[in-house]
Amino acid sequence: MDGSKAVAWAPPEPHALRVGFIGAGRLARALSLALRAAGVPVVGVASRTGASARTLAESLPDCRVGDFQDVARDCDLVFLTSPDGLIAEIARAVPWREGQSVVHCSGATPVAALRPAADAGARIGGFHPMQAFGADPGAALASLPGCTVAIEAEPPLDALLHDLARRLGCVGLTLPPEARVRYHASGGYASQHIHALLAEAVRLWRSWGATEQQALDALLPLLRGTLESLARSGVAAGMPGPVSRGDAGTVRLHRQALQAVDPDMRDLYDRLCRRGLVLARQAGRLDAAGAEGVERVLDASPD
Repeated sequence: MDGSKAVAWAPPEPHALRVGFIGAGRLARALSLALRAAGVPVVGVASRTGASARTLAESLPDCRVGDFQDVARDCDLVFLTSPDGLIAEIARAVPWREGQSVVHCSGATPVAALRPAADAGARIGGFHPMQAFGADPGAALASLPGCTVAIEAEPPLDALLHDLARRLGCVGLTLPPEARVRYHASGGYASQHIHALLAEAVRLWRSWGATEQQALDALLPLLRGTLESLARSGVAAGMPGPVSRGDAGTVRLHRQALQAVDPDMRDLYDRLCRRGLVLARQAGRLDAAGAEGVERVLDASPD
């Protein structure tokens, strides 16, 4: 990117921006509706699926459906909210122009995927809300305020993106390029991996004939309480359970029961317990003797 051009450019006031979206999925719906509510005009949308683009445009006054080239021609700031695998392809295919800003909303894709836009004189960046967006547009919109948005751009585009994040009620995070994939992987632990762990818990309930709904009715209040404890006390100090108190006897019983259901499930339990021991020691809640007792159980055969 040409640094002299970036320094000379003064971003317009948000209410004067002409914003467009290429990609009309769940993130585009939430982000476009939130921008409109914040007084930022969304004037164009394009998608490979025409029906999704029309549905999005119908919810946004003065927004028209076009093709990728129309959005690039008419908009000052273009958000690429297409699937990650299409970002580089779209960046190569669209005739960008000097002076506009092109920003993708992928968590893991390098901003360098937008290099063709930069070569045409556009400013490029990343704007990734750390949030999972469901199919309900209203719920997705409600989930935006308070979430962190990872921003990667050169000045002064970075200032514009941070300002937009503030207007959306989000927390802007300046993300170093080399940290992008690690940042995105961290979200997996707090989102998709929670689903995987709850699936293991549901399997245990089903092992005695209970249903998934019965399991979730019991486990979700526990999960909510855990999240509240995390918010109050932090990761290490707020951790509950037998590992945190050095209860080796209960850990032994757990391992025996899990081994009978599925040895792989017991192996996952062992790995998580070992990580939990580190947290418990870090929080000062578990002395060396207590940690060693649990470690001995984890090292022993579960049979």
